[in-house]
Amino acid sequence: MKTIEIKANNLQFMFHALNNEVGGTFTTNRREVELKIDNELGVGIIRGIELERHTVFIEFDVKFKEDVTFVVESSKRSVVNFLYCSEGKLKHSFNNDRNSNIVETFQTGISANIETSENHISFFKDIYVNSTIISVNTSEKSSAKHHINNMVSELFISGNTADYSYVGSYNLKIAENIKQLKAIKQDGVVRTLLIQGLVNFILAMEIEQHSMDVKSSQNPTGSLTSFELKQVKELSDFINNFPETNLSVTELAAKISISPAKVQEGFKLMHGKTLNNFIRSVRVKKSEELIKNTDLNISEIVYSLGFSSRSYFSKIFKAQYNCSPIEYKQNIKLAATA
Repeated sequence: MKTIEIKANNLQFMFHALNNEVGGTFTTNRREVELKIDNELGVGIIRGIELERHTVFIEFDVKFKEDVTFVVESSKRSVVNFLYCSEGKLKHSFNNDRNSNIVETFQTGISANIETSENHISFFKDIYVNSTIISVNTSEKSSAKHHINNMVSELFISGNTADYSYVGSYNLKIAENIKQLKAIKQDGVVRTLLIQGLVNFILAMEIEQHSMDVKSSQNPTGSLTSFELKQVKELSDFINNFPETNLSVTELAAKISISPAKVQEGFKLMHGKTLNNFIRSVRVKKSEELIKNTDLNISEIVYSLGFSSRSYFSKIFKAQYNCSPIEYKQNIKLAATA
């Protein structure tokens, strides 16, 4: 196992230390830093960005060729870390404490140093990991200046006399928002603002998940396992890629080898919709893109996306966009010639 100690008081110094220990190619652009690795230790990318309110966002998109533990120095009562795993799994502990927590796919881990001053984040050999860490500065200075930092401090630090560590229930909605975060292509201040907004939303979802878990003794994910949730996510991706599919719920469930009931449970959890309603919403969104970006007429769009009739399509399109598909197409043309 390789242990890498990181002692740094800001993101730039942290990544320089990482680069010295791990190797790879280090780049920086404004507040963003990136380390690309492709060597005997592993393959992948580690990214980071400094955001407002003394908040740092870090993403790991890596596979290591041996067990690797990062030992990160952290001031007592001054930082709360929100770790989410979109794929793979990680292990967290304080000061190499034997009482470690495993954060699996679709889970959030929250930690705060109260008694100790180290976080040990461990990656397992040959397991691909995509995970994010949102670090919120909760020092007296930051908490006095920023209301949100103070609220985070009150939730996870105030009143605690021992190091705080929590692993939450499975939450697929967070993974979907992280996917949006990875899709941001803009540059400069627009990019920073978009990242800031999504990181704020992800942080809110992680805190909400913690609140739900604390209030309820029941598992909010019901009977679904981590594997089944991952299968539901794959089915969601399939529908997004092939919205014209006319497979039944039973046929779609068979495609991912879980029961129709669990498929419906998973879609309610992930999207707040039944499977059929999700398919319908994806088709309507795709139809709007086709109206805007292609020369297809409405009938061609209707049947290319698998709608049963043009009148039904017009009804649900108007419910979402407050105008008929034809009116929408005319408005696009008017805007283009204005």
